[in-house]
Amino acid sequence: MSHERGYRLLDPATLGRVKNLSLVARSVVEGFITGLHRSPYKGFSIEFAEHRKYNTGDNLRQLDWRALGRTDRLYIKQYEEETNLQAQILLDLSGSMSYGRPPTMTKLEYASRLTAVLAYFMMRQQDVVGLTAFDTEIRLDMPPRGSPRHFDEMMKLLEAVRPGRGTNLGPILHRLAERFKRRCLVVLISDLYEDSEAVDRALHHFRANRHEVIVFHVLDRAEIVFPFREPTEFVDPETGERLLVDPAYVRDDYCRRIEEFLDRNRRICADCRFDYFLADTSQPLDHLLAHCLEKRMKS
Repeated sequence: MSHERGYRLLDPATLGRVKNLSLVARSVVEGFITGLHRSPYKGFSIEFAEHRKYNTGDNLRQLDWRALGRTDRLYIKQYEEETNLQAQILLDLSGSMSYGRPPTMTKLEYASRLTAVLAYFMMRQQDVVGLTAFDTEIRLDMPPRGSPRHFDEMMKLLEAVRPGRGTNLGPILHRLAERFKRRCLVVLISDLYEDSEAVDRALHHFRANRHEVIVFHVLDRAEIVFPFREPTEFVDPETGERLLVDPAYVRDDYCRRIEEFLDRNRRICADCRFDYFLADTSQPLDHLLAHCLEKRMKS
């Protein structure tokens, strides 16, 4: 998907310099929709309209009387369900999310922008969206709503989030899986640096409670391909531990381990029948949206 003139904001390096997440969300979604006009996804609804014009023979019970009062025209509600989709975005603020190798933004900055884009995208479809941000504890908790005021408040709070120190992903997810009583869409945005068995059990808890889950596995490009050539000091952002490493001695072992880590998390999501997306912070957000849309349309 090519970037239109005027959508240079979609470039990851540019996104990293923009602090207004509302602007980021609108620009990315509008650029994405523009790209859909030229994409193979012709069947996707890009207008996000709630109504269509009344045609003779339509069920009168589906008429939108409020729209009639405002416009003096007959419209049929497109959605027959009484309630819209309820979504809760779970944002990982653990210390490891602070990592970012210039010129790309940190994982948390990328994840925050992804959160903003998804919230804006879903609210344009008249869905209700909430946000829970956590490290070792829940630090921010907004219930799902769909008003513009709610979105603006979410963006202000999201702009203020900072990475914590440790992580407690498994227990936090278990707590949330038990708390969400109504079936909903859960969007987990995390680097998943947690014991895999704990992640497995927690995601299966969501599955058992009949929630739908989408996992965005956010990693810096350097964590995936290990580009280091010279001796480098690595610092654990959660413990402060420092380690001087000669990349030549550890590259093969690291690449094997990171591939096993990725495969393990893909399998966990597949076992739960949840969608899994690797979110490389060097990837433009509209490209990630396109990949997400393509996979979900196929399924």
